[in-house]
Amino acid sequence: MNIFYNEVGIGDVLLVQLTPEKIEKVVTDTKGEVTFVKDAQSNDVLAINIFGFSKYEKIETKGQVMLTEDFIAKVQQALDTNGADFQLEVDLSPKFVVGYVESLEQHPNADKLKVCQVNVGEQTLQIVCGAPNVEAGQKVVVAKVGAVMPSGMVIKDAELRGIASSGMLCSAKELALPDAPEVKGILILDEQQEIGSSFVK
Repeated sequence: MNIFYNEVGIGDVLLVQLTPEKIEKVVTDTKGEVTFVKDAQSNDVLAINIFGFSKYEKIETKGQVMLTEDFIAKVQQALDTNGADFQLEVDLSPKFVVGYVESLEQHPNADKLKVCQVNVGEQTLQIVCGAPNVEAGQKVVVAKVGAVMPSGMVIKDAELRGIASSGMLCSAKELALPDAPEVKGILILDEQQEIGSSFVK
C-alpha cells in the first residue's frame, strides 16, 4: 500500500494505492466521501480516494505520505465514518533496506544483465540488475516490492527477459541522494551496515 497527498496540486483528497498493477477496465463505488476504484472483472479494490481528508488529519506532505500505525488508524477512521465497509491491511516494514549480494550469475538472455541473489535479512530476493559494478559480496540498497522511488516509479514484481525479479538494486542518483555521481552503477555501502536494516537518506 502507498498513500499520496498534495493539497495544492490535487486538492484535499487522500489517494490510497493498494496495488501498483494497472488494470484496463475499472469501476467506482462511492460511500459518502470515499470512492473505491475496483477491477471491473474481479471487483477487487485497487485504490481508494478519500475526499476532505483534512477533517481527519492535517497533512503537510506533498507527495508520498509516510505510513505509521497512527496514520493508518486515521485513514481507517475516515472509512468507518463514511460507512465504507473495508478493513485496511498494511505492511509497515521498510521498503528501502540494506541488502547483501550473496551470489550472481550472467542472465541467460541478456549480456548486460546479472541475476543476483540478495539477502535482505528475513529472506533472499532474486533481483535482475544491469549495473556494471554489481558484484558478489557487496552491501547495497534494495528497493523492495512496494517501494516508491523519488521519481514516482513503484517497484513491483517483474520478469526481465524471462527471469523473475523482485526488487531493485539502487544507484545514488535513483535514490536522489545529494552529489550523486553521473557514472552508472549501484550505490555500494560500507561493511558496517546491517543486512535487512532500513536505509535512510
